[in-house]
Order: sequence, then structure tokens, then C-alpha cells
Amino acid sequence: MSKPRGGAVLAGLVVLCGLTLVLGFANKHRCSGPEFDEQGRSTPGYAERNYSDACYSDIQFLWLGRDIDQHAFPYVDGGLEEGQLVGGALEYPVLTGVLVWAGAYFADTDAGFLLGSALLLAPFGLLTAWLLGRMAGWRALLWALGPPLVLYAFHNWELPVVAATVAAFAVLHLGRGTLRRRAQWAAVLLGLGFALKIYPAIFVLPLALYVLTGGDEGRHGRDPRGALRVCGVAIGTALAVNLPFMLAGWDGWLASYLFQADRDVDATTNSIWYWGFRPESDTEGFQSLVGVLSPLLVLASFAVAAWFGWRRYRLTGTYPMLAVSAAMLCGFLLLHKVHSPQYTLWLLPMFVLLRVRWGWILAYFVADLAMGIGIFRWYGELGDGGAIYEGFAAQAVMIGVWGRAALLAGLFVAFLNADTADTARPSHARPSHDRRTHDRRKSVEPQTSTSPPPHRA
Repeated sequence: MSKPRGGAVLAGLVVLCGLTLVLGFANKHRCSGPEFDEQGRSTPGYAERNYSDACYSDIQFLWLGRDIDQHAFPYVDGGLEEGQLVGGALEYPVLTGVLVWAGAYFADTDAGFLLGSALLLAPFGLLTAWLLGRMAGWRALLWALGPPLVLYAFHNWELPVVAATVAAFAVLHLGRGTLRRRAQWAAVLLGLGFALKIYPAIFVLPLALYVLTGGDEGRHGRDPRGALRVCGVAIGTALAVNLPFMLAGWDGWLASYLFQADRDVDATTNSIWYWGFRPESDTEGFQSLVGVLSPLLVLASFAVAAWFGWRRYRLTGTYPMLAVSAAMLCGFLLLHKVHSPQYTLWLLPMFVLLRVRWGWILAYFVADLAMGIGIFRWYGELGDGGAIYEGFAAQAVMIGVWGRAALLAGLFVAFLNADTADTARPSHARPSHDRRTHDRRKSVEPQTSTSPPPHRA
């Protein structure tokens, strides 16, 4: 592909992504207005429309209850009181909190907040499309035209953290300079990602192992010091971003992490822990057990993924950083006590960058669609007195929860065995064959040496 054509293709990809983002905004905007009360909340029937029209978004909902409508700068004067966030404290890391504040800066209604936030978030969605196009070519259409982008682009503040994560992968695989230098810049981006939504921190381990083993086919040589630097840079970046907020308002900063740690497993968490253990999941003892068991199992899944990646490295000579990262993400999504619908946006770039069977992708889209629409319709039916397992919406939720769980378990294995998309690396870095093929060819090549055979006693 020539450079001009490549530029045209990337431009077209970004345009298509822009159209999808417009559809995503229109989908959420259906819950706005047409009138507003004295607090700037949409009327009439805001709560009912959220569920019946399946146009709910956390952005619009959080206009009230976190002092966002008062334009309070986050974390500085906030805190956690009796399990509730007050005074500008938010349940998100600090950079997302700044984006929340910026999106509301010129707004005086929840509709204005939704629009301001969408204008801030949309460039990150477009940047993700461009980066994925650079790395994986036409496969980036899964991001640009994927149903999850319509459902969740403006559901929460996910687009910046996805862009930071994809940018880290792009810097590593498409950037210039030594592997150590590229990996350190990737670590910076993952550290920034941690300050947006935490989950990019899990990719620091496979990145460090990739550097430790010398990159593609080990051509850069073992680099323990470089691996340690990757970890140090990621941690240092996260601390540098968080430190001003820690100093300005320790209680408000800490409240976001305490809130998530203490969050109960309930119908709003959409996880297997709630649905798999009812009615015990409503008891205090079960909540305490899951608070310990869930993170332990998540960490165990990380260890399994990293170990499998090491086995694959011993066979091929390349540590499969992207494959291990994707598997770790699946472990987190499956076993964490909270699984919000918009987390699908975290997984979507992995479908682009790794070659898994199309059946996995299509099935996940179906399960996600059932959850993304069914969960809010079901909430509405509960408000009208409906039973927990009655009706089409409840069945859609079951399809979403258990279908998604089964697919994540299968994808954990599928990703670990998947190859990286051919265009995810520059041509000069792509091996023409793996080490197994090389060794196999070498073993059958005739000996052409003219040196005498070794002496036998």
C-alpha cells in the first residue's frame, strides 16, 4: 500500500468513526430535555425514559449528586461519608475527574454537560481509530463501526483511557528508537491510563516481560534493567499525576479508591458474583468474601496468562505481550466484582490487534448488545413492580451476563494462542518465520562443512 493511499484509508477510517460517534451521541441525547427543572435536570420523565428508551448514560446521570452541577473542582474538598461521595469527590481516578469537571464547565443543564463531555471525549475516539488503523489496517473497522461504540462512546468516560492504552501499544510497535526507549514511552502512557481508569496498569507486567526477553525474536537481547525501568516509569508517571491531588485534598483523592473497594456486589454491578450466587449475594458475609476472593482470582488469572506467555516465548523466541495483555483483561472482566457494560470498549481494540476467529467477536457483540439494552429495560421493569426473572428484558440480561462470561473464559485461551495482526508491527520488525520453523529447517539442511569429522575412540 502506497503512502498516499494509506493516508486516504486512514482518513476514511477516522471519518467513519466520526459518524459512529455522532450516532452514539444521538442515542444518549434522546434522554435529554426537552425541558429542565431548577437543578438543570431533564424533564419530563427523565428517570423513566432512561430505562424505557435505553438511552441512559452515567455522564448525564451524574450531573447531580457529585457537585458537578456546582462546578466544584474534584477531590479538593470532597470525601466519603457513610459510603457516599460528597463535596466534589468522584468514583474515578484524577484525570477522569478533571475531564468530568471540564465537560461541565460551561454547562447549566445535564444536556449541556452531556454535550460538553462528548466534545471532549470524541477526539480520543477518533485518535483510537487512527492508531488502530496504523497498526491493523482494515481490522480497525471493528472499532470505527462497532456497535459498542454506538452504545458506550458517551455512556461514561472510557474513550480517553482506551486511547492512552492503544497509544502505548502503538508507540511500542510502530515507534522509532531502541526497544527500551519505546517501552519507556509506552509505560508513560500506561501510567497516564492508570490515572484515567486504572485498568491499563495491568499491562505493565507483560510490557516489562517483553522488554526483559528482548522483544521480537529476542533480537534486542535480555534486558532486566530495561524491564525494571518500564515498571519504574509507569509507577512514577502515575504518582506524578496523582501527587498534586493527594496534597490538595487527601480525603477527596482517597475517597475514589475506597468507594470502589467498598462497593457491594448487587444488580448494578452486572457481574457473575451477583447473578451466580443469589440469594446469598445479598448477605453481608458474602460481600466480605467476594471482597477478598475476587481480587485473588483476578491476580491468579494474571499469573496464569503471564506464565502461558512465558511458555510461548520459550517456543517462539518472542514474548506475546499483546496476547497476554488481552488475556489478563479477560480475566479481570470475568472475575472482578464489577462489570459495567461500557467495559466492552476496553476489549474492542484487542479484537482489532489480535487474530481470533470471527465467531468469537460476533458472539461477544450479540451478548454485549443483549446486556447493553436489556439491563436498562430490566431496571425499568423492576421499578414498575416486575419480578427479577420475568420478561424479555430479564432474559436478555441473563444472556448478557452468562453469554459474556462464557465468552470471556473462552477468549482468555483464544487470545493466548492468537497471533498479532500482521500490520501491528512495521515491516522491518516482522519475522519472516518463527524460531520453530527456523530450527526445523536447520535440522534438515545437509551438512556442507568441509572440516573433518570428529575423532572417535
